[in-house]
Order: sequence, then C-alpha cells, then structure tokens
Amino acid sequence: MLTTSRGISLILAFAISVLVAAFLSLMPDTTPTILLVAVGLTFSASYLLINITLEFLVFREIGNIYSLLEKIQKKELSEIQDKSLRSSLSPLRKINSVINTYALARQKEIDTLQKTAEFRREFIADISHELKTPIFATQGYIHTLLDGAIEDKHVRMRFLKRAAKSLDSLDVLVQDLLTLNQMESGAVRFTYTDFDLKELLQEVIEQLEHKADKREVAIKLDFDPEKSYITHADKPKIYRVCQNLIFNGMNYNHHGGEVKVSLKTHKNTIQVDVKDTGQGIPPEDLKRIFERFYRVEKSRSKEKGGTGLGLAIVKHILEGHKSKIAVSSTVGKGSIFSFSLPLDKEKKVD
Repeated sequence: MLTTSRGISLILAFAISVLVAAFLSLMPDTTPTILLVAVGLTFSASYLLINITLEFLVFREIGNIYSLLEKIQKKELSEIQDKSLRSSLSPLRKINSVINTYALARQKEIDTLQKTAEFRREFIADISHELKTPIFATQGYIHTLLDGAIEDKHVRMRFLKRAAKSLDSLDVLVQDLLTLNQMESGAVRFTYTDFDLKELLQEVIEQLEHKADKREVAIKLDFDPEKSYITHADKPKIYRVCQNLIFNGMNYNHHGGEVKVSLKTHKNTIQVDVKDTGQGIPPEDLKRIFERFYRVEKSRSKEKGGTGLGLAIVKHILEGHKSKIAVSSTVGKGSIFSFSLPLDKEKKVD
C-alpha cells in the first residue's frame, strides 16, 4: 500500500495535519473544536492534492513509460503511437514523449532497412534472371558449335550471329545498369546547351522509322511551325529520353497502330506528349513501371525486348533536369507519357 499514490497521500496528509495541530496547540486561543476542524480540513485538502499530483503527474506517467519500454523490449514498435509533445506540468510526460519519439524514429529506420533488404532481394533475383537469358543462349549456341556443328558453314554462321546478338543484348543490359547506377549515385554530370527540341524529336523519329515500318506503326510529330521550341538541357540525355519513350510506344503497340508525339508551349515550358494506341497499362501497375526491370504482363512482356531499365533511366534523367515524367493510361486504348523542359524564348539555335 505504501507504494501506491493513495498510501503515500495518506501518510503525507497525516504528517501535515499533525504538524498543523502541533502548531495550533501552541496558540493560547485555540479551542479543541477549532483544532479538530483545522486538522480535518488540512488532512482532507492535503490528501486530495497529494493524491491528484501523484496519480496524474507521477504514477500515471511512470506507468506509461514502463508500458512504452516493455513494447520497445518486446520489439512491438508498430504499436507505438505518435503523440505530439504537449505542455505539461509533469517532466515525466516530456520524458515519455522523448522516448516515444526515439522509438518511432527507430521504427522508421527498421522499416527503411526492411524495404531496402526487400528491394535488394528483388534486384538480385531480377538481375540474375535478366543475365541468365543471354548467357544461356550464348552458351547453347557455342556448345552446339563445339559439339560438331562448326563444320557446317551455314549452321556456323547462323549460330555465331545469334550468339553475337545475345552478347549484344547482354552488353546493352550492363551499360544500362552502369548508367542507372551512375545517375542514382550522382556521378553523371549534365552538360546543358541550347537546342531545338522539335529537331531533336525529328532525328529520333527518323532513327526509329525503319523499326516502325517493320511493325507497321506510324509515328507522327505534331507541332506548331510558327512557334519556337528552343530549350536549355542536356541534349544527348534528352535524346535518350525521347528515344526510349517513342520506342516503347512503338514496340508495345499493335500492328497498324500509331505513336503521336506532340509539342506544346506554355508560358515558360515546353511539354512533350508521347501517345500510343497500344493495350494500355492497368492502374495497379502505373506506380511501378518506373522501377528497375518492372514489366507489365502481356502489354509489357519481355518478348518485346529491351532491358526493363528504359523508364527507370528516363525518370532519373528528367529528375536531373528538375522535371518529372507523368503517365496516364486506359486499358485497351493506349498510354500517354508526358514531360516538360524550360522554354527559352530569347535564344535561337542556328
């Protein structure tokens, strides 16, 4: 009982009332009735004040601290609630809030570490799968030649070309990985120049026209000939952004489809829209298409080719230009990828 707030309050209230009674007994005009009333009032008031103080400012907060420490000890950090630090007469509540804040910070660190570990596992699984395909294909062709097919000139040349194509795919994958890693680490520097974004898009379309013709996909560029599309950016990297977006729109389209590239000028920016007439992307996949190696089933299958890193590289290049890639898609109708670059109204490129 002595360890509870009531027990301590009774002892302290009794001691205070005894002291008051002893003090009043020294006064000559004090009657027994006055003495009894004073002792009763002193005891009651002291008990209530001490009990309230101990219960609400000390024992309850100590109990909260013990409960919080037990959760931390049991690693039940997810059950800890975020409570803002309110002004209080009790320093224990402040201590409780500090411990609570520390525990929440540790929980966030644990969550981050768990997400990082999960991402690492997924990345290792993805990169192993991506490397396995070209390596196994090359091994198969070479071992077949070593087993005797090398004597047949026709088979030899055909298998060597296929092995070389697989190794080229492996080289592209490694180069994309190196590029993405350099961008994420900040090792890639951007060289800004003034150039005509319309002319750059025309170059990209000309470069992809042969592949588009094979797939019977039309690529159109829509712009206003009366307007200027001069921008200040890293031209080779923006070229790669446009190339990846137009290639995806073409490669994941249906035969006889269309990729429409539109240029629109706003007050201080140039907006580029790449619209395709493909199968579209389901809503649940839209948030993940810019992750490494992420492919949407069917409409973004591996059979279409590519390394699965193109959109991740696009995202990092545009972030380096203080811009963002936006996407909207309707299943069965197609997708639109958009980004913006600064519009330079004053300068002209010869």
